Amino acid sequence: MATEIKLPRLGQGMESGTIVKWLKSEGEPVEKGEPLYELDTDKVTQEVEADASGVLLKIAVAEGEVEVGKTIAVIGEQGEEVTISENGAKAPERATEAPAPAVSPVQDSGPVPEEGGGRIKASPLARRIAKERGIDLAQLRGTGPDGRIVAEDVERSATSAPAVSPVQDSGRVEVRQLSKVRQTIARRLTQAWEAPVFQLVVSADMTESLALVDRLRELHPDERPTVTDVLTRVTAAALMRHRDVNAHFVDGEIHIHPSANVGIAVAAPQGLVVPVIPSTERLSVAEIARARADVVQRARDNKLRQDDLDGGKFTISNLGMFGIEQFVAVLNPPQVAILAVGASEDRVIARDGEFVAVPMMTMTLTCDHRAIDGAVGADFLRTLKQLVESPALAL
Repeated sequence: MATEIKLPRLGQGMESGTIVKWLKSEGEPVEKGEPLYELDTDKVTQEVEADASGVLLKIAVAEGEVEVGKTIAVIGEQGEEVTISENGAKAPERATEAPAPAVSPVQDSGPVPEEGGGRIKASPLARRIAKERGIDLAQLRGTGPDGRIVAEDVERSATSAPAVSPVQDSGRVEVRQLSKVRQTIARRLTQAWEAPVFQLVVSADMTESLALVDRLRELHPDERPTVTDVLTRVTAAALMRHRDVNAHFVDGEIHIHPSANVGIAVAAPQGLVVPVIPSTERLSVAEIARARADVVQRARDNKLRQDDLDGGKFTISNLGMFGIEQFVAVLNPPQVAILAVGASEDRVIARDGEFVAVPMMTMTLTCDHRAIDGAVGADFLRTLKQLVESPALAL
């Protein structure tokens, strides 16, 4: 019996996704668990596996935006008749194959189609983009099924006015549309600036941590542990001692979490992403190195899964490899703190009556003051400094 493949809900709050491309063609055999298509969501572009084995009899939605639960394909036996339920496939939200002319936000083609109760017909993504950009849906003409407003209509209206360069003969202005990941980054960072935050800064002597990294690389040449791996492990230990920092601020409540799921900010081609290493306090530095190398590589290859990004309780952002000495990281809601890490560099300090050069690293903790007071953040940062300077205490 044929199986309808429906768009899955890959994360809490997901309403729709955009099919980027199919990895199988109609008529090809498919095994259950085999990658079937690429889906772009608010957080990540990932391969989605087939729910059943058989032959890909029908691709109902070749590409474009689809609501969760809609039928996008049918898998069954060769020669089996294909039927799609009445509430199944939804036409892809994209323009026709021929290049469509730019559409003015206001058209003379009649009133905007409305759903029951006078509600304008528009996709969830179109409504979200319109809200973020302050666009009135009532002024748009939909190009989707039955005149439905889709994401492309909103994007087109935002860029319909010609771009004017300050120097008329300097060439054309390049306009780049925001990807779903970029839209999520913009929305969440805007939320972050609404939180009352403060920063605390401390510098730590990296002598013992750097020596530990060298020793671990000798013992684990395949994993190649880094300073970030050691820092992730000692941060997890500090979070377990100061659980008020290992928390989320949600709807006026503080949720204290029992495990340190540490996220590591990664600059990927699709934008900044924060893959998470679960239960970091239970892992060795070598195990963290292995997990970190895996998620970072998949992030750069645009192969992250939704579950790689879920469940983070605290974030580390390290720009030391770029030579940045110190910076302030923007909060990652609903997390209540984020650690910004600079480069290790030799600094001259006074020690035992003499001036000596010591490798020092500056760490900046950004805290949400709704959940964390200054003394709590300072106590956490003091513990973290101690563990960075004596990492054996956390292992």
